[in-house]
Amino acid sequence: MLPKSIRLSSIAIYSATFILGVLSLLYPFISSAIVQNTPTGQAGFGHTPLMLTVLLSLSLVVLIYEVQGQVNTKVIALLGVLIAINASLRFIEVGIPGPGGFSPIFLLIILAGYLYGGRFGFLLGALTMLVSALVTGGVGPWLPSQMFAAGWVGMSAPILRPFVQRTSSYSNSKNQSSRIELLALILFGFFWGFLYGVIMNLWSWPYFVDPVGQYGSQGISTIELISRYTSYYLLSSFFWDLSRAFGTALLLFAFGIPILSVLRRFLHKLTFQHDQTNLQEHQFQAAIETVLKDSIHIPQ
Repeated sequence: MLPKSIRLSSIAIYSATFILGVLSLLYPFISSAIVQNTPTGQAGFGHTPLMLTVLLSLSLVVLIYEVQGQVNTKVIALLGVLIAINASLRFIEVGIPGPGGFSPIFLLIILAGYLYGGRFGFLLGALTMLVSALVTGGVGPWLPSQMFAAGWVGMSAPILRPFVQRTSSYSNSKNQSSRIELLALILFGFFWGFLYGVIMNLWSWPYFVDPVGQYGSQGISTIELISRYTSYYLLSSFFWDLSRAFGTALLLFAFGIPILSVLRRFLHKLTFQHDQTNLQEHQFQAAIETVLKDSIHIPQ
């Protein structure tokens, strides 16, 4: 187990990274609220791309530094394998496009984050987007937002654990507990199918100027800005994200239980510890033999 100081610093780093990412994506709304109280009435929407890139890049650098110092080799190896698998799935997705916004990569991100924790889930989601973008040529100004949005999918998956544990305690069989767990994951994947699209639209929406009533402009209220964004999302992305939500839910329904079984076996190997009693006995015997040898006096 990590020392308390290291765990606290890790929590602080991830919290700061999360806050920076949220502030970067919500900058147009925050800027609009500030501008209403300034005499100039300039919203500063044009500064959003630079701010988004700088803040998200800085956050990712901090994450990479934290990973190198805190994650053991077994976890890094497993993380690398899952990233490679997920990046390959996205390569297939690009080669054979699915309907709308459907993507198979969220299956592993959700399940790994659920079992291995928010840190692991965040890194799997973010680095999957980075590696797959390098492989498929998908590098662009949208990449930092993709990395953070996919990372947040995995980071939020562990919130299902208390619900699953509480509801499973009332079940009468292991099969019923598995069904409850699977249903929770399916609903979670369906929800994130939409939320991922809502988040991803934030990086590009402030720069659209048509149609009127669906884009941000200088000096309007935050409520009006939210209303315009909602209209923009419903008309432009809702049905696109609907296919992602249904696709992720169907993948979890079809493959959730067998993949969870495999990931749990890996989890057992990662948490395996040697028998400390046997180790201490061997060390004690070796020390006794050394003392006996040193105490033997051979007469000349």
